[in-house]
Amino acid sequence: MTAIASVKGRRVWDSRGNPTVEVDVVLENGVLGRAIAPAGASRGTREAIDLRDGGAALRGMDVKRALASVNGPIAHALIGRDVADQARVDAAILALDASPLKESLGGNATVAVSLAVLHAAAADARRPLWRHVADHYGTDASLPLPEIQIFGGGAHAGRRVDIQDFMIMVPGARNFDEVMEITSEVYFAAGDIMAQKGRMAGVADEGGWWPVFDSNEEALETLVAAIEKAGEKPGDRVVISLDIAASEFGSKGAYRLALEDRSMDSAALIDMLGGWLDAYPIASIEDPVGEDDVAGMIEFTRRFGDRVQIIGDDYLVTNAALVDEAAEAGACNAVLVKVNQAGTVTESVETFLAARARGWGAIVSARSGETEDVSISHLSTGLGGGQLKVGSFTRSERMVKWNECLRIQDDLGQASFVGGAPLAATWWGAKQKETT
Repeated sequence: MTAIASVKGRRVWDSRGNPTVEVDVVLENGVLGRAIAPAGASRGTREAIDLRDGGAALRGMDVKRALASVNGPIAHALIGRDVADQARVDAAILALDASPLKESLGGNATVAVSLAVLHAAAADARRPLWRHVADHYGTDASLPLPEIQIFGGGAHAGRRVDIQDFMIMVPGARNFDEVMEITSEVYFAAGDIMAQKGRMAGVADEGGWWPVFDSNEEALETLVAAIEKAGEKPGDRVVISLDIAASEFGSKGAYRLALEDRSMDSAALIDMLGGWLDAYPIASIEDPVGEDDVAGMIEFTRRFGDRVQIIGDDYLVTNAALVDEAAEAGACNAVLVKVNQAGTVTESVETFLAARARGWGAIVSARSGETEDVSISHLSTGLGGGQLKVGSFTRSERMVKWNECLRIQDDLGQASFVGGAPLAATWWGAKQKETT
């Protein structure tokens, strides 16, 4: 047993220039673990809440109250505990806050501490974090397939388009390095097309192009053109992934696409997305309806679940019980795993394992407000997560995570890249079987 000797929180700053929480966990032998809490812009109503100070200073975004949680009750509860027992450490944190959404301590406080403990345990065992995760949870480590934003929209880009993320995946790549190379070609091809057409507004929160389009579908058309300009055949090695984030523009089965001045009910939205699935090489779609539209999610999954990955984000908020409930109801077939959405490492891993037990996909994800922390690159690899979503192909808070995966590849070897495995159940997987 190696005991935790100290827990210290400090204020640092995220990629949007907002304060956030960094935590150092120091062990009795002097070993250090450090982690930083990210922050989301598009948030599910049932996810852990960041504790902010409110008031006029820093637009109410300061984190002194969250730091007080770290340096006060959390530190007192964890000093002397075995750093290797992640589940008991996290349970001790949760015992301090009876609210379901970490409203008392703050999810930004709990997640930074929980991740810092994980880092300290790995350092104490003298092994990389991804290896520690695999050994601790009995999983098979493998490099994930990146899901990379090309165009940002919704809450991440001033709502220039209603759909939040237009992304690509490269399941046909031979290794992680080739994914990066192909993505680079597509990303800059998209930028060239937009610049030539005068459709460029800048760069969005997560590093993707901030577009000026006349319709949401124009973004899809442009993305297909970018894939082709990069020398790829859409739907061959490169496929499209969408995050609709429908809760951002609808509730209770009523939706409004502001860009197109269109209102629609759940059935019409599902029909529209179904038309996109027919017209474009889309292999994955996230939150196609709102988090409160249970009937809509069940219907979307019934109609399209055998041909596309359907991810619950706001709908499932990294909650194992909600994964089980959705699986029983026939809603979704994959879950997005955000550690800060749950609030602790243990709760996040429980959600991941619940999804795997159901035969679902599980995509480890970053947030729009990110930092130089690389924890999720290691979590996704160590859990054998299959897929990793951290944003786009620019901005250092995004690239640091992709680059960390390249370093991990050097340790694991190129054969550890899972490639198209997570998409084997989609039309893309079926097409690959037909051509081999």
